Amino acid sequence: MADPAFQNSPSNIPEFTVSEIAHAVKRVVEGSFERVRVRGEISGLSRPASGHVYFKLKDADAVLDGVCWKFSVPRLKIKPEDGMEIIATGKVSTYPGGSRYQIIVDSIELAGQGALLKLLEERKKKLAAEGLFDPERKKKLPFLPRVIGVVTSPTGAVIRDILHRLADRFPRDVLVWPVPVQGDGAAAQIAAAITGFDTKLPENGIPKPDVLIVARGGGSIEDLWEFNDESVVRAVANCSIPVISAVGHETDVTLIDYVADVRAPTPTAAAELAVPVRLQLIAAMADKTARLQNAIAKFLQLHKKHLQSLSRGLPHPRERLAMMQQKLDERVLRLSKSVAAFLHARNLRLHKIHISPELLRLDLRRQGQQIKQSEARLRQAIIRHLQRAKDQFSKQTRLLQTLSYERVLERGFALMLDQNGQAVTKIDAVNVGEDYRIRLHDGESTATIKDKKRK
Repeated sequence: MADPAFQNSPSNIPEFTVSEIAHAVKRVVEGSFERVRVRGEISGLSRPASGHVYFKLKDADAVLDGVCWKFSVPRLKIKPEDGMEIIATGKVSTYPGGSRYQIIVDSIELAGQGALLKLLEERKKKLAAEGLFDPERKKKLPFLPRVIGVVTSPTGAVIRDILHRLADRFPRDVLVWPVPVQGDGAAAQIAAAITGFDTKLPENGIPKPDVLIVARGGGSIEDLWEFNDESVVRAVANCSIPVISAVGHETDVTLIDYVADVRAPTPTAAAELAVPVRLQLIAAMADKTARLQNAIAKFLQLHKKHLQSLSRGLPHPRERLAMMQQKLDERVLRLSKSVAAFLHARNLRLHKIHISPELLRLDLRRQGQQIKQSEARLRQAIIRHLQRAKDQFSKQTRLLQTLSYERVLERGFALMLDQNGQAVTKIDAVNVGEDYRIRLHDGESTATIKDKKRK
């Protein structure tokens, strides 16, 4: 029997290089485990330029390194994120360069919707605390946009439904920015499309949209997860163009719905929110035009009657002037009689008294000056009276001209007279085949009635 001390001598212990022992451990680990499913929470996620994805899976007691090679990333059903509880499927291996074991992941699934909803709620609270969902940030949709931008998949029913609905309601120019709506990298492309519409246009004759529709069909919470991505939410929040979110069905709610200016339950409803119905708009405009025309006609008719009533109560300017001239004649006559009576009385006094010629001449000179002064004052009084009469006459003339129907004719209206010279104001007074005089502001013409139509 061999000596135990001899058996444990260093010469009998196998010797390995570092690389040899690392690869030996790698073979043992990989040989001991086939494909495995590991449940844990993602942390320390990184995406270097190589395209590989590195992360750690942890639970309450341990941590396991994980890696997903670049060629496997596009096949992942969900985009891995920090804090997400998942079940990773792959094989356990080691990394000889770091003397650590890891799981090489080729598929990921959620550990349960509860974990995903918890992550969604935490992200919602974070973004809400920043004010991204505040109603004051919401922009009003344009009533009739000239150009509509659509961010969605270029294939499938969503884009067809939007284009078809827009064409039915009110055809507009549509710009489609094609993006994947699911899978790794989709969120970054959706965010880039929203930002691109906002910051890169207009360019090379391509106009900037007046409103954006971000759309996707229905699906599970995992299918719609790209629209809960923080980069997409922030792109919408920073967009100066009004945004309509149309992700999933009416019961599906994503974070983009909270930050968008308007949320539509479906892509078809988004198209309906973007434009009005053209035929309804035309009908409404025609109705408002007819109502406005009727209101104008009633207004003009009412004021026409009012002006006619006022004009009947006003005296003719010539009559007014004649009355004032008559009063003036009476005052001039009374004044002349007063002067004659005054001179006659003075003459009688001269005959009755005997004074020297010199005193008489002085008295006559004084009286003559008084007469001249009285005459001057009388002349000024007459002039002022005539001026006031003239001003009053001018004022009455302007008022009459303002109220005269001839001023109405100058604004483009016409007066229709029958064969007796009477004004025709109702359609019942018009007879087909008869001649009527049409008075315009600068002349008259004759017209024969061919037909008539009641409003």
